[in-house]
Amino acid sequence: MSLPVRLRPEAEEDLLDAASWYEQHRESLGREFLDAVEVVLAAVSENPRRYPVMHRDVRRALLRRFPFGLFFRIAGEEIDVVAIMHASRHPRRWKGRE
Repeated sequence: MSLPVRLRPEAEEDLLDAASWYEQHRESLGREFLDAVEVVLAAVSENPRRYPVMHRDVRRALLRRFPFGLFFRIAGEEIDVVAIMHASRHPRRWKGRE
C-alpha cells in the first residue's frame, strides 16, 4: 500500500529552484531532475521505512544521478517531504523546517 506524499511549500521551492538551475545549465536537464525526483517520491511512497533516519524522525532518500537528498517523515498515513536539498548543503538548513 502506497502512502500519499505531501511536499511542504519549502520543499516545493527547493524542487523548483534546483530544476531551474539545471535547466539553465543544459536544456532538458531540469526535466531530467524532476523525473529523478518523481522516481524517488514513488519509491518513498511505496516503502518509506527502507530509508535511513537522519535526525529525529526525518529520513533521507538519495536521488540517482543528481547529488540531492529528499528529506521526509512518515506522518500518520502520509509522507511529509520537509526538503529536497543538494548533498553539499549543511543539514542545519533543513533541520530548521522540522
